[in-house]
Amino acid sequence: MIRIVDVRSKLVQLRLAQRAGERHAGASEHRWGRISCHQTGNYCYYQSRRGNATEEDVRKEFSFFPTSPPRNRSCLGFLLFGFFCHPFLLKKKGPLWKGHVCANEAFKARKFSLAINLYTKAIELNPNNAVYWANRAFAHTKLEEYGSSIQDASKAIEIDPKYSKGYYRRGAAYLAMGKFKDALKDFQQLKRICPNDPDAAKKLKECEKAVMKLKFEEAISVPESERRSIADAIDFRTIDVEPQYSGARIEGDVVTLEFVKKMMEDFKNQKSLHKRYAYQIVLQTREMLRSLPSLVDIDIPHGTHFTVCGDVHGQFYDLLNIFELNGLPSEENPYLFNGDFVDRGSFSLEVILTLFAFKCMSPSAIYLAREVFCCLPLGHVLAGKVFVVHGGLFSVDGVKLSDIRSIDRFCEPPEEGLMCEILWSDPQPMPGRGPSKRGVGLSFGADVTKKFLQDNNLDLVVRSHEVKDEGYEIEHEGKLITVFSAPNYCDQMGNKGAFIRFEAPDLKPNIVTFSAVPHPDVKPMAYANNFLRLFS
Repeated sequence: MIRIVDVRSKLVQLRLAQRAGERHAGASEHRWGRISCHQTGNYCYYQSRRGNATEEDVRKEFSFFPTSPPRNRSCLGFLLFGFFCHPFLLKKKGPLWKGHVCANEAFKARKFSLAINLYTKAIELNPNNAVYWANRAFAHTKLEEYGSSIQDASKAIEIDPKYSKGYYRRGAAYLAMGKFKDALKDFQQLKRICPNDPDAAKKLKECEKAVMKLKFEEAISVPESERRSIADAIDFRTIDVEPQYSGARIEGDVVTLEFVKKMMEDFKNQKSLHKRYAYQIVLQTREMLRSLPSLVDIDIPHGTHFTVCGDVHGQFYDLLNIFELNGLPSEENPYLFNGDFVDRGSFSLEVILTLFAFKCMSPSAIYLAREVFCCLPLGHVLAGKVFVVHGGLFSVDGVKLSDIRSIDRFCEPPEEGLMCEILWSDPQPMPGRGPSKRGVGLSFGADVTKKFLQDNNLDLVVRSHEVKDEGYEIEHEGKLITVFSAPNYCDQMGNKGAFIRFEAPDLKPNIVTFSAVPHPDVKPMAYANNFLRLFS
């Protein structure tokens, strides 16, 4: 028997401790078998080795748990009620309850990591069910673990070559990775299996357009040595500002705090910045960033502090909330935003112009790490002790900070090598290295983190790149912290956001979490092209 509850409730935490014999973990004897309690993230699993418990037994035994969800959508007090025994089924007064049903309920509740764990249990007991594999692939896609999604969807297709959802899930994952030709093959097969399905026909048509666009771009491309940036042809000073424009203005070449505040207030009220000033901010920031090394060293004097934020993903109103909680960027209150400023959220332009404007106002007030833009540095080192990158560590041992400094970052990221891995890799709980669940980069264990820190005389790795329920996660024996600053990511994940405040000289990380704030009714991906919205 498995009972799943949210342990964020203080009452539930107390009762769990009383029942299990210790906080969140333990075991106790009951009339129908030994009950063990395990915690994974915010959820506790109560498991019985016997299968003779009925629903009434369980309800009576665990009657102290809440039986309805609390008002807060992001904290499901009673997420699921699943009944499992060996082998994964439990007879009760009525039909059998199956494990994959609870996984489906977890998915509906947008608890995708939990859904993956439950689908995995179902797969372990019935590995030849294509539905389980395809459903787990879908949950991986929701967490942007596209490599794992492709593996699971491929297994579903192997089990049942005529299972349409297998091709659909794999095609969508290929698409998200930009592998349009691979995606096209899957959607072509989907159309053959489901010739009368209008949805399949629509997605195939859009995928064909993307592949044609890619072929056209390849046909007209020129060698890298002959390419010129459009930025070199723009002179913002020649752009006139209309007399009726009433928004924020830059006087001369200097971006002031008054301008930035006015611009943010205009953005908050859904007003636009004139294109002259947008060009000016972007071009000035570009020149500033191009002069920086690929790995930036940041000094944090004794008695001062420094704040690191993770992904913001175009969530402008949550960015404003960070500044409300922690103060505006300044030389006395500096920030590092660790990549993924834009994309997904529908206020990306507001976010990037705000961050760039602060960089123009005071270069030492804000630092920005590379994820998409070719001029941004790849990483930062705080006070010689904290290594901050967007993704993670490397496929080989012995990488030194000097190796990172020597990377030529003024290009699109390659699909392998140090630059790719620093942007895309993720930590894993197992030691050693493994394949990337994203399909690019790799996964690395605590031993890899420990050796990299020792080799470079560092104390801590801080990275972003992954949604975390609480906005952060501490891993690898406390030597690695993931921080994510986009709460309720894509208006659907229900996660908190977080930022880390380091105090010099000890640089002990003080983690602050926060919830999402209201924003205008503009859905995520609202300004993406039709093709991307089909699969978002």
